[in-house]
Amino acid sequence: MRRRVTPADGPRRAGAAAAALVLAGAGVVLGLAAGPAQAAEVSFATRCVPPAGVGLDPVDGTTKVEITAPATAKVGDEIDVVWKFTQAASKNPNIIDLPANSVQPTGTLKAGGAQTADIAMTGPRENPAIPKGGAMVLSDMKGTLKLTAVGELTLTPGPYTVNAMGTNTVCTPTETVPKGATVTVAAGDGTSTPTPTETESQSPDPTDSATPTDSASPTDTASPTSTASDDGQTDFTGKAVDIPYTCQSPLGEKKATSTIQINAKKSGGSYGLTVQFKNSPMDSPADIPADSVKPSMDVVLGGDDKGSVHVEGPTNSAAIKSGDPIEIPDMTGTYKPGATGESTLSPGVLTIEALGTTTTCKPDKTQVSLTLTTKEQEGGASGGSSSSGGSSSGTSTSGGLAATGADDHAALKALGLVAGTAVLLGAAVFTFMPGRRTR
Repeated sequence: MRRRVTPADGPRRAGAAAAALVLAGAGVVLGLAAGPAQAAEVSFATRCVPPAGVGLDPVDGTTKVEITAPATAKVGDEIDVVWKFTQAASKNPNIIDLPANSVQPTGTLKAGGAQTADIAMTGPRENPAIPKGGAMVLSDMKGTLKLTAVGELTLTPGPYTVNAMGTNTVCTPTETVPKGATVTVAAGDGTSTPTPTETESQSPDPTDSATPTDSASPTDTASPTSTASDDGQTDFTGKAVDIPYTCQSPLGEKKATSTIQINAKKSGGSYGLTVQFKNSPMDSPADIPADSVKPSMDVVLGGDDKGSVHVEGPTNSAAIKSGDPIEIPDMTGTYKPGATGESTLSPGVLTIEALGTTTTCKPDKTQVSLTLTTKEQEGGASGGSSSSGGSSSGTSTSGGLAATGADDHAALKALGLVAGTAVLLGAAVFTFMPGRRTR
């Protein structure tokens, strides 16, 4: 039966060795008399490469770790080894707060000397919430190795990867790394056949976030704007219009074009508005946790009415896996007319709140999606704004401008989720700089 040896076995072996020395004479089991391996701190220069598309250059820093393993073992034993970060050599950039249990380290521990192997090391996704500018906190990584040869076995830290919210930052030593621990391996009942090298599989999986494209040029197939008259109709469907946006996120400026439609459902003298993005704009560039992204918009009023109507969408109810389509939820609010006549509704400023960050997207130009024949209501919107509320839109046809182009798959880019979530998350994984880690 294969026997697993852990760092805690050292003291037990030391006691057994002492008893054996008394009974059998000195020198019989000197190879087993050593205590547990000392976890001396190892420091090495490191270069970390952030995920592709985040706009950050590789950063050099210093990593400090402790490697713990049994001091002695026998051929055939399977030993447990632990990699403890004593200094992550990083701070969370001043971009986003990383939530608790969102960071996971993996890495490779190099075995040398009596036996050569790459030991795959993995830590749990366990960390406290890390604020902007706070020290990175990485969990302890663990791995196992079956011993196959007699002699001195050395354990040396190698490259490692930090995964935060589905994005990977790959960190590689840039100098010769000192050994972290030594295990004295004695003969035993185990096989002397070398164990196949366990190659670490945590290779970089950079998020292939599509870079937002410049504003698409709408093909203005002009048609007259239809007016929704108050003839008992309650459901009004607007036209899909292409809106070019300039978005300001914590990482800079992005441009993209979104296809948006505004619908209305009349209730009394007011209208429940629904703002829709016409299709799934793109696949998710990274894992996005539930309840972490919330969109809103200020619909611009024109014609005889003035002001804006605030609409909001719900946060994402379920986590979105990397590569899965992202559906932008309908945003709803209530429009209370402030004027009698023809009032136009056009997409306005978008705001995306994601994981503690705010991305604001302003239209470079806007177009009317829906025109309503309205009657002034007391306390209506003219010259001001309406509060959010909302109801679902109906399905019967009515006014608005004709669609100005094909459905565009860059809407999420316009919303800034690439810049506001995946890119920010990737950027926040590791910006290396000297600093003491607080455990």
